[in-house]
Amino acid sequence: MNKVILIGNLTKDPELTETPTGLSVCRFSIAVTRDFTNSDGTREADFFNITVWNKTAENCGKYLRKGTKVAVTGRLQNRSYEDKEGVKRTVTDIVASEVEFLTPKSQQGDEMDATPVRRERPVLEAIDDNQLPF
Repeated sequence: MNKVILIGNLTKDPELTETPTGLSVCRFSIAVTRDFTNSDGTREADFFNITVWNKTAENCGKYLRKGTKVAVTGRLQNRSYEDKEGVKRTVTDIVASEVEFLTPKSQQGDEMDATPVRRERPVLEAIDDNQLPF
């Protein structure tokens, strides 16, 4: 079984793009605070990259902003690439099947509108049918 449930806050605005075949994909990162404090008495956080597809991706791009609290349910996915120096790197992402918006609308501020934040950015990795959540 490969299932992850995280609750955290977005570290920056989400990036909504489309694949060459027209599928919506949204990427964002969340910070999740740990349950314990370090030796200084402060709570540390872990940062996770989230990828969301289709209608859920469109809703995330439309309504989420930096600082918004979300609950993410999904699965872990590893991918590898070579960096500029030719060193092989492995990255673990969370491919979300569900994203629940936890920040109340009253706390989201006036800058929240119904216009999706679309970034013109090419999809870097090839997408095959086994990677899609449906």
